[in-house]
Amino acid sequence: MTTVLAEFARVAKALANPVRLHLLDLLSQAERSVEDLAGAAKVPIGNTSAQLKVLRDAGLVCSRREGTRIYYRLAGEDVALLYANLRKVSRKRALEPEITRMTSLRAVPSDPAITREELLRRRGDGRTVLIDVRPAVEYLSAHIPGAVSIPLEELRVRMDEIPVGVEVVTYCRSSHCLLATEAVWLLKAHGRCARPLEEGMLEWRLHRLPVEAGRSVAGRARPLRPREYAKSMAPGGIA
Repeated sequence: MTTVLAEFARVAKALANPVRLHLLDLLSQAERSVEDLAGAAKVPIGNTSAQLKVLRDAGLVCSRREGTRIYYRLAGEDVALLYANLRKVSRKRALEPEITRMTSLRAVPSDPAITREELLRRRGDGRTVLIDVRPAVEYLSAHIPGAVSIPLEELRVRMDEIPVGVEVVTYCRSSHCLLATEAVWLLKAHGRCARPLEEGMLEWRLHRLPVEAGRSVAGRARPLRPREYAKSMAPGGIA
């Protein structure tokens, strides 16, 4: 029994580090090289490699070599679920006051966030535009069908691509990601009707909802269409 508990503790210890949790957050969106992860996490490459080794030794991530680069991905959907549940429990049991305070600083007044059920009901209504505000590399790996990629840092200069007279729904990595809320603030400031999706790409995939990969159609953002959900899509699980 002690040996089994020691293995449990090894996994728990691997999670007990903010840098490693940030790396798991990034890998829950897409496979990435060590160099890309270091840049996205703003951590030196040497430290990034060391933290990834801890995660790999705990069985939480896998790696592959391509030329001179090493790419990492989550070991499976169960790891994504573990990470999502860790954040959920932490928010409810340990950090709720602080997280609530941080979220409230950027909370969008009045209109509530849109649930995934409501978004699915809206498909094809001709009045909803879905925008993915994550970095482009994460969008290319997987995104909600019909979504247009406009990373948050590009939103201001690409505002003319978003039609007036529709409701814009923004989403990012997860329910705890504030990029979607920041995008709503910016959209509202430019006269658009906008609300964030209640959850993000992580929760969407864990619920095994349809996903697409690759680039969006060039040009103006357009309302969701029924065919984008009726086609045969890749399953939403995380490999």
